[in-house]
Amino acid sequence: MFTHISYDPEVLSGKPHIAGTRLSIEFILELFASGATRDEVLKTYLQLSPEAIEEALIYAAQSVKNEVLLDVKVGA
Repeated sequence: MFTHISYDPEVLSGKPHIAGTRLSIEFILELFASGATRDEVLKTYLQLSPEAIEEALIYAAQSVKNEVLLDVKVGA
């Protein structure tokens, strides 16, 4: 389903990243969270394509969508 996202234990300790780069999905999200625009990211990181950024955002959204948080109290 994802053509621009790769996993490799030899790259970023296996974190999902944009294929052919050392730019993790986490890093791309942090750029947007800090206020960067899509155009700024593309201008700064020339190895990224608009399609790769779109896939990174879709990947992140799907990951969060399937996340389940448990509130567990552990007694002593």
